[in-house]
Amino acid sequence: MSITKTFLLFFTLFLFTMNTVAQVNKDRRIIQFSGVVITGDSLKPVPFVNIMIKGTSLGTVGNIYGFFSFAAYTGDTILFSSVGYKTSNYYIPDTLSSSRYTLFQMMENDTLLLTMSVIYPWADIEALEYAIVQHRVPENDYDRAMKNLNREEMKERGKFMPMDGAMNYRYQMHQRVNQNYWNGGYMPNQWLNPFAWAQFFKAWKEGKFKKQD
Repeated sequence: MSITKTFLLFFTLFLFTMNTVAQVNKDRRIIQFSGVVITGDSLKPVPFVNIMIKGTSLGTVGNIYGFFSFAAYTGDTILFSSVGYKTSNYYIPDTLSSSRYTLFQMMENDTLLLTMSVIYPWADIEALEYAIVQHRVPENDYDRAMKNLNREEMKERGKFMPMDGAMNYRYQMHQRVNQNYWNGGYMPNQWLNPFAWAQFFKAWKEGKFKKQD
């Protein structure tokens, strides 16, 4: 087979494939597909869910609050997957008349398989008797929890605990809201606020700033 015939054959196959794809997609429309992924039992958001269009490599990842939004075609099947949850899917109706579609997708908890535990017997009866006599009953779960949740203990740990992603995001959004709120104006200065000074002197007279014994 000559090079010219081979080229014509591939060109014909290419045109046939493009024509087939065009016939399939001519009745499908692009929409903005948005929603929130939640658990089926407690209706809490599922963070960082992998969301893919079935049969393609297109999709997105939900944020920490379970929200997602991306462009998809009507008639697409959307797959939702996350560690600890069963994979679920949703079919976007091909009869939609709007360019936007919102969904609350529920996901069920998946069963986790734990590693096998092997129990070995004592070597002899003397070792067993010694372990029973010298046994010390440890603190139960409640006592350990109360010790770890002690107010002073939590206060000391909180001083050296770095901010996680959610706290950094909340702080950044709070700063952005303040900037947008006072955009074009001046933020109030509490040093020049007479009411704030009045409250300060009142608290001072009442002894609220004295060191507590």
